[in-house]
Amino acid sequence: MTMVMNFFISVLALLVTLGILVTVHEFGHFWVARRCGVKVLRFSIGFGKAVKTWIGKDGVEYVLAPIPLGGYVKMLGQEDTSSTVGDVPVSQRHLSFAYKPLWQRMAIVAAGPAANFLLAIFVYWIINVTYGLSGIIPVINGVVEESPAYVAGLRTGDEILAVDGEETIIWQQVTMQLLARLGETGNLVLTIDPVDSNRVRDVSIPVVSWMGDETEPNPVFSLGIVQIEIPAIIAGVVPEGRAESGGLLAGDEIVSVNGSAIRGWTHWVEVIRSNPELELDTVVQREGIETAIVLRPATRTLEDGSVIGSIGAYVQETSFSELVPPEMRREITYNPISAIQPALQETWDKSVFILASVKKMVVGLISVKNINGPITIAQIAGQTASYGIDVYLGFLALLSISLGVLNLLPIPILDGGHLMYYTIEAVIRRPVPERIQAWGLQLGLLLISGIMVLAVYNDVVRLL
Repeated sequence: MTMVMNFFISVLALLVTLGILVTVHEFGHFWVARRCGVKVLRFSIGFGKAVKTWIGKDGVEYVLAPIPLGGYVKMLGQEDTSSTVGDVPVSQRHLSFAYKPLWQRMAIVAAGPAANFLLAIFVYWIINVTYGLSGIIPVINGVVEESPAYVAGLRTGDEILAVDGEETIIWQQVTMQLLARLGETGNLVLTIDPVDSNRVRDVSIPVVSWMGDETEPNPVFSLGIVQIEIPAIIAGVVPEGRAESGGLLAGDEIVSVNGSAIRGWTHWVEVIRSNPELELDTVVQREGIETAIVLRPATRTLEDGSVIGSIGAYVQETSFSELVPPEMRREITYNPISAIQPALQETWDKSVFILASVKKMVVGLISVKNINGPITIAQIAGQTASYGIDVYLGFLALLSISLGVLNLLPIPILDGGHLMYYTIEAVIRRPVPERIQAWGLQLGLLLISGIMVLAVYNDVVRLL
């Protein structure tokens, strides 16, 4: 029953999310077209056979279709190529898109992505005003021995003040700054306030093709840094798994493995993953008594061919308030005016991050397995909706930025492709030849179709 409910929540969240994003995007085109005096013939949200159609008082045909993966605004005189003016009567050419000045055509095309950026800014502003900025102070809770962070000199109690010169006041900002270096080779520069000194210093950590092949990168953990450690308490075990056969029970707290103390759940998972088919002498705390058991993790092969250990056990959920004491939390409040600047900055930073990630995929620095399709988007939308309105709004803003950035890529069929043609037209003082635009359209369709197939394939692989 829970699985069915989660499925319906995910589908509903996907429909709502994509419905908002597509409507805002197409309304951007629609609004600017009307401001430029272009006659709009149809405003469609979704693809496929129309579910509902009506004619507005403005004479526009409004359409709702069942496939919420896009939409379109059909304008008088607008054809597949910008050089084709169509069979527009002379009396209506002043209302035709094709007869409008170049700058107006560019403004109409750019208005869709611009609307997505404006939506993101507005959503971040709402979050800032309503919830402010809250998170955990980036004080290191532990450092794995011999890890890159340990070798560089980071120690428990150090606070990370900045990453590559960008200020980080909560852990989420640390993670985002580290993710910006995904797939790169070079040095990560962390500015820290050491626990054993009052002197702020920079720490350099070398990385090589950092996490480029990972589909779910965890940059903080990859460096060997422990944030807030979840207690290694077992919530349950998978039937007939190695945890059950080894005698592990729900409620057990892992104390030590092979004589070494376990710091928490992350450390425990690391030990299990690193020891496939090896016997682990494990001590657990069970009803106030320490009990010894022997576990032997099964072998599990990941997508990239690497082999890890697995026992089939899951963690006991612990609330945020139980894990984080009040003195470790940091909260910043904003008024309606002060909330504007961080909303603009957040939108800009996320736009740059997404554009840089696309570039890294193209040149092969990070895996194309990170491309997500509708199934993954639905799952994330459903999860964020269940976490709370502020988390869902943050996801909505991020997705809106992604839509805006991707639509501006110079790929024929996308808004960015049209803008590329118009820019060339501005330089050569004549429209790009219709034959070249037709070739570009075919190439664009092929490229976008390939990306969609890859995204759906990645979704299916993740499910399996």
